Amino acid sequence: MRKQLQNKKRLIIKIGSSILVNEEGQLLSQRFRKIAKTVAELRENKVEVALVSSGAIAAGMSRLNMHRKPKRISLKQAVAAAGQHALMFEYEKAFAKHQLKVAQVLVSRDDFANRRRYLNIRHSLFEIRKLGLIPIINENDSVATDEIKFGDNDNLSALVTSAYEADLLIILSDVDGVYDLDPYTYPDAKRLSMIEKIDEQVKLGATDTLRPSSTGGMRTKLEAAEKAQHYGVATLIASGHSSNVIQRILQGKDIGTLIIPQDGDNRLSAKKHWLAYNLKALGSLRIDPGAGEALKKGRSLLSSGVMKVEGNFNKGDPVDIFCKGEKKVLARGLTSYNSIEIEKIKGLKSSQIEKALGYKYMDEIIHRNDLVILA
Repeated sequence: MRKQLQNKKRLIIKIGSSILVNEEGQLLSQRFRKIAKTVAELRENKVEVALVSSGAIAAGMSRLNMHRKPKRISLKQAVAAAGQHALMFEYEKAFAKHQLKVAQVLVSRDDFANRRRYLNIRHSLFEIRKLGLIPIINENDSVATDEIKFGDNDNLSALVTSAYEADLLIILSDVDGVYDLDPYTYPDAKRLSMIEKIDEQVKLGATDTLRPSSTGGMRTKLEAAEKAQHYGVATLIASGHSSNVIQRILQGKDIGTLIIPQDGDNRLSAKKHWLAYNLKALGSLRIDPGAGEALKKGRSLLSSGVMKVEGNFNKGDPVDIFCKGEKKVLARGLTSYNSIEIEKIKGLKSSQIEKALGYKYMDEIIHRNDLVILA
């Protein structure tokens, strides 16, 4: 599996704050220079790279002489605004030495949840690539709120992986991989060289971040790896402090932890991946077991299978689908009718919809092309 990494030609490299900032919160120019040198070498070998970079809040904290990460969202926004241009200036200086130019891409959760804006992000990234620029992607912390915030750049890197159509996600932090136990608590904890399935046993070794200027931790890295895994892309979690870490990863060396992807039959398409991970459900539908089995076989959801409507939502909104008596979400999809309409036609055959409503948009409550199985 590691030997196959030599053939990857489009990478997303997520760089944590701990790689770019010291304990005092100061940006480390030499780290930026090393990253730029590595990316320049990769481009010479026809490997495309996009960076998902943390560090704006950390840089802002340093400029404002703050020692604790602010909790109030409006203060975080202001601190990020103070630090974002300093972060980009370091990247710009570092890449200029290799005659390369960078392009700043700031995004929010809302950008990915809106289908039109999501496609705009994709098209923008493709055009940046055509122009030969290096995308530097970050959450738009200066305007993000609790409702639209990713919460960490690990999960953002996984969403960018599918939007950019990358074939490998590399997450660099201050930890050299995933361990079987919490390495901060258990000195005899062992690094996992490869993970096939991210289950509860794997998550036992995951810890939250310990640095005041950072967000996330190993748990969010595993969440990101799982998202990439379902898109059919491998993830490599490694320490950004290791020398020549990217080169060694692409040489197939046993470094970090490799999370292998789903095979071709089980991987999600770009649209299904967007449905699964970018949207927040605005309501839910309870369906009978027969309808649940039909969905698992790749069929659409019909009105006859709907038993209960929960929440208020409009046509085209995302909703979660539960089987009768189940607490775990079975599927998520975009509805062809609003909640009031579905309440009127639940349990009816498709041929009865027009009589019940006086009109009919579609035979399906949710078409199979607008639906993804989550369970």
